[in-house]
Amino acid sequence: MGAGKSEVISFKADASMARALAGVANRSEFIRQAVLMALEHCCPLCGGNGVLTPAQRRHWRAFERDHGLEKCLDCHEPRLVCRRSDQPERAS
Repeated sequence: MGAGKSEVISFKADASMARALAGVANRSEFIRQAVLMALEHCCPLCGGNGVLTPAQRRHWRAFERDHGLEKCLDCHEPRLVCRRSDQPERAS
């Protein structure tokens, strides 16, 4: 964890989550690691909420004029690619 004063953050868990967490030896550490991992995979545009604000949507539309999604030939996951003609072609 980073330097400085720690802060206690709590959340409500439904009964099934509480039962699942009851078997975890160090729940605090488990939850900290899960949150950190989720933050690393958070969408940089929507912040992880899955919805774009009208302003974010305008930025996305401007971005997608020269960019798009295509399937990676190696891992088969979608990836962002630049479609500008002045960009050198790259292998996936």
